[in-house]
Amino acid sequence: MINNKLSLSDWLIASDIDGTLNNKARKLPKRNYNAIQKFVHEYSGNFILSSGRSIEAMRKHVEKLNLTNGYAVFINGAGVYNYTKEEIVWLSPINERISDIIKNTSKKFASVKLQIVTPDAVHLVKPDIPAYVLAVSSKLKRMTYHSVDEIPAGQWCKAIFTGLPPIVDKVEKYVTEVNGDSTNLMRTSPFSFEIVNENTNKGVAVLKVAEILGVDKSKTAAIGDYFNDYQMLKSVAVPACCGQAPQGMKDIAKLVTCHCNKGAVADLIEYIIKNHDNL
Repeated sequence: MINNKLSLSDWLIASDIDGTLNNKARKLPKRNYNAIQKFVHEYSGNFILSSGRSIEAMRKHVEKLNLTNGYAVFINGAGVYNYTKEEIVWLSPINERISDIIKNTSKKFASVKLQIVTPDAVHLVKPDIPAYVLAVSSKLKRMTYHSVDEIPAGQWCKAIFTGLPPIVDKVEKYVTEVNGDSTNLMRTSPFSFEIVNENTNKGVAVLKVAEILGVDKSKTAAIGDYFNDYQMLKSVAVPACCGQAPQGMKDIAKLVTCHCNKGAVADLIEYIIKNHDNL
């Protein structure tokens, strides 16, 4: 039944997937599903997913939610895809300066595994089993190489360095020092460190969707659970994080929700519905 008393069509909510939309078992809590359906179909709100996943790896999650606008942010903000039109509507591939940093880092830390993700393939340099498993989860065509120099130039969207935490710590420190601006650098787990293009992150891409939809920045909200969501939360008017998020995420959040296992996205949606006039 349509609610004629309230329309939230001028609002946009963006959500991370793993550990945010989905619980720790990677299942969608029914409470989240019901809240999203209410926000989108009863209140005409705009809801999108924003993830480090590829276009194909996100597809089942987008389709499961029965969303109306068709937009999603993929590869940690490297691009925006429209699943209704089946097209990339915005892309920010890695430039020559960042690609040189990636190549030099791969050569300097030979024990760390590297993946280069493009919109339609993942390129692996001397992958071990964990790195290969991660590549399989992308649902993209996989290609292997002996050296980073063998990877074809083109639409590099993201570089992923994986390895033991102490080594990845060193990679993160090195890249941060040589890169300067760190908004395009993300520690996504103790075992992984990711790089996208300069001035590219989930926040930039979410605001690009807002621009496309005609949503003012003052009516944007986002929720995440880890530091790869940090810039997304910093970019929107109503930043929210899950209850299990690190303290650094909670420090920038306007709303700290319940644990992702209990329906964190539903907490944010209910908060927007209740307080939209005062935010």
